[in-house]
Amino acid sequence: MRTLLAGTAIFALAIVMTMTGRGGGNFYVPILVAAGSPMHQAATTGQFVLMLTAFAGMLVFHKHRRVDWKLALAIDPPTDLMALVGGYYAHLVTGTALKFTLAGLLVVASVCMVFKPKDRPGAPVRRLGFWHRSFHGESYTVNLWTAIPITAAVGLVAGAVGISGGSFKVPLMVLLCGVPMHIAVGTSSAMVAATALMGFIGHAGAGDFTPQWAVPIACMAVVGGLLGGTFALKTKAAKLKVLFAVSTLAAALFMLLNALMTR
Repeated sequence: MRTLLAGTAIFALAIVMTMTGRGGGNFYVPILVAAGSPMHQAATTGQFVLMLTAFAGMLVFHKHRRVDWKLALAIDPPTDLMALVGGYYAHLVTGTALKFTLAGLLVVASVCMVFKPKDRPGAPVRRLGFWHRSFHGESYTVNLWTAIPITAAVGLVAGAVGISGGSFKVPLMVLLCGVPMHIAVGTSSAMVAATALMGFIGHAGAGDFTPQWAVPIACMAVVGGLLGGTFALKTKAAKLKVLFAVSTLAAALFMLLNALMTR
């Protein structure tokens, strides 16, 4: 029964999470913990579920040219490597500490998405480390000096707490790089899948994976991911930003409440 209840909740959330370019680990983990799973096992299952969900959403976004693969390949490898490290060494930190860390970072990400991106100059920046991109009729400049260190830090935390980092990658692309919301969401889905894979390998290597618990839930989440990707293509960018901010704040409050109740 707990598998069915958790799977149903995660299915519904997978739709919303995929629409906003996130794996949903920041919701999946609290739900799994509330269903009785220990924190480290919940983090592992969350990584497995969001890895498959993000891949499903990525297929939809890729079909409609919303995934900037060159951008993903440039800024995501540091995230994936650090996610592996974070997942493997998560046992060095208590579950409660992980919950408080996640809650605080999610609040920051939610508040950041309330602000609009700064106006970008018409001409691309011609300096070392500034990469001008033209994709799907849009132009934007990526500051690699800022983007790469931030994504590496995001990967470390994401791998440790069992999330993909999409809650932080989307604001990074939209606010610091000027990437349009729809492209940021699609590109984030691809990066989320890769980061979640590395985090999952790290956790599983530490012996926290329970297939009989994770696989049925993951199957339900994949269907939600496919639906979420389809809905996102039909939703205006401004509404996606609001949905992102509200759902991220809700995840932070949910995790904070769970941490306080289980201290």
